[in-house]
Amino acid sequence: MARRLAIGSVQLSDRAPRIVAAGGEAELEALAAAGGADLVELRADLCEEPRPETLPALLARLRAGGRPLILTTRAAAEGGRPMDEARRRADAIDVEIASTALAAELVPQARAAGKTVVLSAHVLHATPPAAALLGLIDRAEALGADVTKLVTHARDLGDLRVLLEVTLVARARGIVTLATGPAGPLSRVVLPAAGSLLTYAHVGRPTAPSGQLPLAELAALLRRLLPP
Repeated sequence: MARRLAIGSVQLSDRAPRIVAAGGEAELEALAAAGGADLVELRADLCEEPRPETLPALLARLRAGGRPLILTTRAAAEGGRPMDEARRRADAIDVEIASTALAAELVPQARAAGKTVVLSAHVLHATPPAAALLGLIDRAEALGADVTKLVTHARDLGDLRVLLEVTLVARARGIVTLATGPAGPLSRVVLPAAGSLLTYAHVGRPTAPSGQLPLAELAALLRRLLPP
């Protein structure tokens, strides 16, 4: 990678993928303990009351675990729980590429706070052609993304091959690629090997429709197959 990227104290590298333990409020204690994870993602849209006055206590509990934290709210259209837009404006730091107005508001705030900007797209029922996915990266960068995260539904190895192609082409630009669906579990290992900066695992209830591996299983696989 030409640029140096980090989330908190964790440096991001296309040669050394970082493992993110993902969960909602129900997984709070497991996330805080998340052995084997480099980072923790709290899905605010999976919290019971994701309001500005209730989130700080949840975040403080997670920060006590000593791992940098990604706070994410996923739009209902891209697989999240329905959530009032005003709450999303108050809480989100990982924003969908499609939420153009919200990104335009939050990106400058994140930059002013010295935070890494992740803009993401979730295609829940298919894997678009490589050209379309590369176009999403262009759009995300135009909106100010440091990292673009692309998640598609991979029915077979052909779909996974498309994601692999995109990852290899865009690895120097700061890319995270993942798949749900039948080829999803394999994507969590293959795509990090190709340059995806992050790969996600669950610590209880999966936060993706299908494809996520348990944290302990994914961490063991990456240690075995992708030694530092």
